[in-house]
Amino acid sequence: MRIATLLAATALCLSAAATAQTPRSFPQPLPIVDTIPAARDVPFPGVIRLKVDATDVAHGVFKVEQQVPVPAAGPMTLLFPKWLPGNHAPSGQIEKVAGLVISANGQVLQWKRDPLDMFAFTVDVPAGVAMLDVRFQFLSATAGNQGRIAVTSDLISLQPNSVSLYPAGYFTRQIPVSTTVTWPAGWKAAGALREAARSGDSVTYETTDYETLVDSPFLAGRHMKQWDLGQNVRLNVFADAARFLEAKPEQVEAHKKLVEQAVKLFGTRQFDRYEFLLSLSEKLGGIGLEHHRSSENGVETGYFLDWEKGPGDRDLLPHEFTHSWNGKHRRGADLFTPDFRTPMRNSMLWVYEGQTQFWGNILSARSGLISKSDILDSLALDAATYDNRRAREWRSLDDTTNDPIISRRSPKGWVSYQRSEDYYVEGMLVWFEVDAILRRETAGKRGMDDFARAFFGTGEGDWGTVTYDFDTVVKTLQGVAPYDWSGFLTKRLTEKAAGAPLGGFTMSGYQLTYTDKPTAVHTSAMGNRKSSDLAYSGGLVVSAGKLVTVLWGSAAYDAGLTVGDEIIAVNDLPYADAELTAAITAAKGTTTPIRLLVKTEDRVRSVNLAWHGGLRYPRFTKTGKGVTAIDTLLAPRK
Repeated sequence: MRIATLLAATALCLSAAATAQTPRSFPQPLPIVDTIPAARDVPFPGVIRLKVDATDVAHGVFKVEQQVPVPAAGPMTLLFPKWLPGNHAPSGQIEKVAGLVISANGQVLQWKRDPLDMFAFTVDVPAGVAMLDVRFQFLSATAGNQGRIAVTSDLISLQPNSVSLYPAGYFTRQIPVSTTVTWPAGWKAAGALREAARSGDSVTYETTDYETLVDSPFLAGRHMKQWDLGQNVRLNVFADAARFLEAKPEQVEAHKKLVEQAVKLFGTRQFDRYEFLLSLSEKLGGIGLEHHRSSENGVETGYFLDWEKGPGDRDLLPHEFTHSWNGKHRRGADLFTPDFRTPMRNSMLWVYEGQTQFWGNILSARSGLISKSDILDSLALDAATYDNRRAREWRSLDDTTNDPIISRRSPKGWVSYQRSEDYYVEGMLVWFEVDAILRRETAGKRGMDDFARAFFGTGEGDWGTVTYDFDTVVKTLQGVAPYDWSGFLTKRLTEKAAGAPLGGFTMSGYQLTYTDKPTAVHTSAMGNRKSSDLAYSGGLVVSAGKLVTVLWGSAAYDAGLTVGDEIIAVNDLPYADAELTAAITAAKGTTTPIRLLVKTEDRVRSVNLAWHGGLRYPRFTKTGKGVTAIDTLLAPRK
């Protein structure tokens, strides 16, 4: 044995020596050279002619033709929009571009995709060429796993960024574009751009700059109604069928009040005109996307018909309308870019989206689109969500502004421990706290309304962009009421803490509590999602027996349950939502665990859920007397 060991050791040494003598190559990396010209704030020479054929609804294919003037012979790069406003991420759907052909004077030119930027196509333009002819198709999603459905047999959602290329080297606001769209026969279309000419179903729209074009989507369809809401604002509603467009006068009136209350809030209209583009569909993909003079809003068909069943998505339009002031007119300085290739930086999204979430709720209540009690119940759900989000213990609010780039809004298994785009709702909670502090420091004389007028209302009709940074926000708040706003906001943005920032409610006469009965809003939300929300009753949300949410660190988590598990039985009875809630009720105050039979992929196992706190559903309980600060905040302005 000793001899064998010695021989083995000798062999290892010889092998190591041989390896040491074997030459090893060490290459040097090629340099990274960006050959695409940077955007300059100079006029592009000429007008791009863009033609879009949107008639192929059977395949969902947009056919695109462009004539692009040539500034000079030599390399010329055309860009497909990559970093999209409102998405806060490089979300342009370049993978859906097909059939690209670039020619000049009848001669097909060879294009090459840039090796660093997959959204860029470069051609070598021969001398004497004045115009490039560009053709391609945009193959919109035909199934949900390909992205949002933008075309159905009855509706089209046309976003100009998906059906156009633009020349590199220029600020997009310096590139003039004339756009013509051919719609399906007999269809109606709406958008912020006005018609300049019409020939049959082909509509040529007013010439504008490329930045504005991308900010001016269209909604078209067979069935459409339009209402004038006053203040140069229109509500354009398209639906799967005409019956879904039957709105009662009081429903239309609430939308008029939304416009009225918004203008009273901000003091100015930061637009020359505004078009709500609202689709009511079970087929077209849902959406909520802001633009300066319009917004894309997609909800289900019961928007008007199911009005009495609960608020549903009626907070969507107030949110997107607020963005005309907050996000489009006033915008974080590091989020403004000269073109759609330059990366966006999202550090101020807690203002852009967080305060828009705040005002969206306020305007929903002030306009009567949603009742005050329903708004409070919705806010209680928001407050409870973040009050139970363990991720706040390790990841601060300011870091979530990076989430659109980090995760691209993809599903997360453990959102309660990963966080998501929390700058929306947690940002909103911070602004409720700001309002409470303003009212406390001024003895109730000033609040967030005063900030809104000072910050967002910069000039009637100005639909340009005015940028800001952290110091601008602090200075404006300081002008409303002196306080250590820098210290307060820095703390809220950077703190790692258990529990949500709920001071805006506790200081304003409301306390987050839990009862064993869900609010009407909570019940409606569970019905819409076809789920049983037991997030605060053990830490799980169940849909048709399957776990769609498990809270990190909850009783369900400690029991070993995870998203995707299927509950087959509860206390030896076949699973039903009622059986699970009954078991949770029966276990309250005991030491007996709830027995679950759970299927995970191809295994079945027994799980003991040790939850004895009973059913818990969040709501706000009024603690203040008379009219509190929250009551004042939610009341309509005279």
